[in-house]
Amino acid sequence: MGKKSTIYMIIAVLTLSAFMLLEYNKPKEINWFPSYVATHKIPYGTYIFNTVIEAVFPDQLTQVYAPPFEFIGANNTLSGTYFFVNNDIQFNQEELNTLLDWTHKGNTLFIASKNFEEKLKDTLGLDTDTFYSGFETSQKQTYALVNPRFQISDSVTFDRDTATPYFSEIDTVKSTVLGQVAILNEEALQLQITLIAQPFGDGKIILSTFPEAFTNYFMLTGKNKDYTAGLLSYLDGTRPIYVDNHYKNGKSFYSSPMYIFLNTKELKWAYYIALIGALIYVIFEGKRKQRAIPVIAPLTNRTLDFTRTISDMYYVQSDQKTIAEHKINYFLDWIRTRYYLGSITKEDDFYSHLAQRSGHSLKFVSRVFSFMEHIRNSEQLSDADLLKLNTLIQKFKAKADGK
Repeated sequence: MGKKSTIYMIIAVLTLSAFMLLEYNKPKEINWFPSYVATHKIPYGTYIFNTVIEAVFPDQLTQVYAPPFEFIGANNTLSGTYFFVNNDIQFNQEELNTLLDWTHKGNTLFIASKNFEEKLKDTLGLDTDTFYSGFETSQKQTYALVNPRFQISDSVTFDRDTATPYFSEIDTVKSTVLGQVAILNEEALQLQITLIAQPFGDGKIILSTFPEAFTNYFMLTGKNKDYTAGLLSYLDGTRPIYVDNHYKNGKSFYSSPMYIFLNTKELKWAYYIALIGALIYVIFEGKRKQRAIPVIAPLTNRTLDFTRTISDMYYVQSDQKTIAEHKINYFLDWIRTRYYLGSITKEDDFYSHLAQRSGHSLKFVSRVFSFMEHIRNSEQLSDADLLKLNTLIQKFKAKADGK
């Protein structure tokens, strides 16, 4: 390596080292992903909320990690409140029916989500809409609880979202408005419904379009925790409370070992340095020592050419009978090796057994073997008979191969 090359290499290493040092000392960016996971301490995690609710209802609280359909199905005696909070909650039809039947028996279903599935809205006579502030432009939202029983008159603000979901239509006969949001834009002040309660059979359903009220960022900002406390007041503390951990955007645990490396600053950069070192080694060392690999032509398989020649000879001599005999023998040998059959008979039990293993109908299996028997008993065969035999064999093999 010449003198200039050494200088260039030193400059490159120093530049790369300086860049990595700056990146290492750069402050860690805030993760605004809306995970809503109980163990996450990021802004949109629910670690604070779960800590508070476990302290307020220590004896009644149960953390549920199974799907609602499975959890309720395995515990027929459940009663109390089932609590859901996530950015988006979409139940399947059977799961929603299970939750509604459970609620109808005298229980409470609490769902905080920006979106609700259409069947739930149709069942309760609701509809939702969203107010957008503009592209990547946050809007100031003022939330307040309107139920006078809890005496919470102070409003709270939230200014992280570019969109505000709300109930555009409710069942005015059955629904009770519990919370509203005031949206201030350049045009005017809009007041919309964000929290409602509606009786359902002997139970009750509470819906909120503001799940951020249960996040770490919201609860640690100003007096916003009072708003969340007002929402918790709708939970019956004398009965069990089941907090869902299944419908979450984020993962409660990470199964990949790489998460430990990439989520720890020191290990992440050690991993990057190891990759860069391996790349440099391959570029400089591998280029010097690698030798040309000779190309060795594979041996030619003449079996197919031989088989084609023999078959052409039979066909030119119009010996369809011999061709058919060979095809039948090869087909029967294929059946023995494919389905591990010791012997092939003409009995109905054998046909039924082969039909079950191959996936064909008993009628089709009987048809194939009957035609082969017909060919063996015939003195002369036409091209049409040979073609039909080949078609039946290929059809039998195709289904066995999953085609």
